[in-house]
Amino acid sequence: MNITPLVWIITIAVTIAFFVWEFFAHVRKPHEPTVGESARWSAFYIGLALLFGVGVGVFSGWGYGGEYFAGYLTEKALSIDNLFVFLIVMTGFAVPKMYQQKVLMIGIVIALIMRGAFIAVGAALIENFSWVFYLFGALLLFLAYRQAFAHGESNPADGWFMRLVRRVLPVSDEYDGDRLTVKKDGRRFVTPMLLVIVAIGFIDLVFAVDSIPAIYGLTEEAYLVFTANAFALMGLRQLYFLIGGLLDRLVYLAQGLAVILAFIGVKLLIHALHKNELPFINGGEHVTFIPEIPIWLSLLFIAATVAVATIASLLKTRKDARGDALPVARHDAR
Repeated sequence: MNITPLVWIITIAVTIAFFVWEFFAHVRKPHEPTVGESARWSAFYIGLALLFGVGVGVFSGWGYGGEYFAGYLTEKALSIDNLFVFLIVMTGFAVPKMYQQKVLMIGIVIALIMRGAFIAVGAALIENFSWVFYLFGALLLFLAYRQAFAHGESNPADGWFMRLVRRVLPVSDEYDGDRLTVKKDGRRFVTPMLLVIVAIGFIDLVFAVDSIPAIYGLTEEAYLVFTANAFALMGLRQLYFLIGGLLDRLVYLAQGLAVILAFIGVKLLIHALHKNELPFINGGEHVTFIPEIPIWLSLLFIAATVAVATIASLLKTRKDARGDALPVARHDAR
């Protein structure tokens, strides 16, 4: 793709404008969004992302269009995984529902900034050091293992990082609206709201480490990496309120994401072998006897994995609910 600096500037400006508009139109006045409001805006942002992908396919070729859609689908799935952790943080800090929008909005903006920095670094590494594909592939395989076997074992609101923050900053016990600091008896305290934002920011940093290598396994185009991430994050706030009750039912999403990360990790390692320049592997020559995984297969695999994980999760929770209801029915019959 030949993306000029002007296209980059317009894209970044439009992205910033969307988030600024979101803040003033929806977040500035504290309230809990209705299901209808969340559904409408979620559909709008997903439709906008799909329309952009069609535009990429029409104007730049469907090879790039397929890379964008595979990247967007992966980033959207990982973003939904973000929502699980956001939900744990909100619960751990007992954030009032009317203020959760603001926390989510700030968290999403921090996530976009973090990912933007990682995208720039990743693009520079890929351009100058082909061996970085080995590093990204190995990292994704490790993250896949962690995702599958260590998901949800700890509460980020009570982790080592937040304990360190509490030691450094004087923290008040109660919220004061959506204010970040409050003055008591002549002394300035930070409110739990600031702690929530710090926790979300730290989590965003961790998720950026998962997210960026994953999408670079699907496309080397920094522009597609950025736009797929931006569209995946747009509408995430509304999606949180729309599927908040559904999050607990997606019990196999972590395993599904682990499979996706492992698949992309293998894809990256194969790609690294094809570009190999390391002297201790095949004498520094390219290794091409293993065929690379085409983007259409990646797209189908990712879509199928997300679908299977979602359906299996819903069937499992429905079965568990029926199992819990049976003893109650028997007891009532007595």
